[in-house]
Amino acid sequence: MGTWDSGNFDDDTAADHLSDLTGRLVDEVAEAMSGDPVELEPDEYWGVAVPCNLELLHLLARQHYVGVRLPDPETIAGWKDRFLAVWDEAIDGLEPEPDFKRQRREVLVRTFDQLAEVARREG
Repeated sequence: MGTWDSGNFDDDTAADHLSDLTGRLVDEVAEAMSGDPVELEPDEYWGVAVPCNLELLHLLARQHYVGVRLPDPETIAGWKDRFLAVWDEAIDGLEPEPDFKRQRREVLVRTFDQLAEVARREG
C-alpha cells in the first residue's frame, strides 16, 4: 500500500507506529486492571493514568487513522466495572466535595462509555 495521501498518518510506517503506540496504551490499561486494585484508587498513579490512556485512545480512534488498535467493547465494559468499583470504594476516604465526586464519576463513566462506543463502531 505504501503512501496513500500527504498527511502525517497516511502511510504504512505511520500506521505501524500508531498501532505500536495505541497497543502500548491498551497494554498499560490491561496490566493496571489485572494488578493490585489499590493501584487503581483515585489518588494513585493508575487511578489517574488509566482514564488518560482511555481518553487518548478515544481521541485517536475518532480520527479514523489506519493502525489504531482498540480493545473490544466487552473488555472495556469489564475494565469500567472494575475501575468504578475501586473508585466507589476509595473515593470517600479522600473526602471530596460532593459536586466534585458526582462530576468526576460522570466523567469516568463517559470516558469508558465513549471508548466502548467507538470500539463497537470500528469493530
